[in-house]
Amino acid sequence: MSDAPAEHIPVLVQPVRALLNVVEGEVVLDATVGLAGHARMLGEAVGLRGQLIGIDADAGHLELAARRLEGGPFRFRLFHANFARIDEVLREAGVETVNVILADLGASSVQLNDPARGFSFQAGGPLDMRMDLTSPRTAADLVNGLREEELSDLIYFGSQERFSRKIARRICEVRRDRRITTTDELCRVVCDALGVDPQSRASKIHPATRTFMALRMAVNDEGTALRTLLNKTPGCLKPGGRIGIIAFHSVEDAVVKSDFAGRKQSGEYRLLTKRPVIADSQEREVNPRSRSAKLRVAQKIR
Repeated sequence: MSDAPAEHIPVLVQPVRALLNVVEGEVVLDATVGLAGHARMLGEAVGLRGQLIGIDADAGHLELAARRLEGGPFRFRLFHANFARIDEVLREAGVETVNVILADLGASSVQLNDPARGFSFQAGGPLDMRMDLTSPRTAADLVNGLREEELSDLIYFGSQERFSRKIARRICEVRRDRRITTTDELCRVVCDALGVDPQSRASKIHPATRTFMALRMAVNDEGTALRTLLNKTPGCLKPGGRIGIIAFHSVEDAVVKSDFAGRKQSGEYRLLTKRPVIADSQEREVNPRSRSAKLRVAQKIR
């Protein structure tokens, strides 16, 4: 895999730095190390007396991250794993608890920009969407294998797509004649179900965006993984430790908000963000991906 593209820019770096308040000597876990944008900043904060632990489900990300982190003034270890296995990774790293956990949810720019990965409808490619290429199930398996009702529910509950029934019905009609195997073909089917031109820019959000997002989340079981991470976090944080989650759509943000609020009520967490932190106008201009980013941070108090 080639080095990371120049256009990759981590989101909300300044709010993450300020709210997580990482200091020298701490142990930090980046649960979605990706291309090491946040990880590099966190590593520089902990210094040589601290430690950075990175996790990613995409082995290609880890190769790129290792190159970006090498030579930094800090110690780091990287692990190929889904963040749902956070406790197992810490045991393997010989660490009981950490001071800070950060998770930047969703797909990376490398994944989205590589047609061969099948995450985006912007260019034709196989209907894949797996973050971990060792996983057996692809988006094509779901699109062509689920019953109409199952497909409709997947699209609706994964992305709040209000036309999920129309889309699922049209997918099932098309797949009676042929298997849907590419991203551009699925995009055309979705747009056909909605009666719009795939090239239309009538709305800010492309008509196929929500369907693709819901499929990606299902392929990678992202909802279950996020809930597992949130459930395991208190046992992985030191007292006074901080957890930061960056979500990119309302479904995931609602899960994080609910978890943090419940733990605040039980006296387990103190909320460091009363409402989600979003990018300022300058960052949104420079990095369009930041426009939908929402950061929530909590601190363990017992």
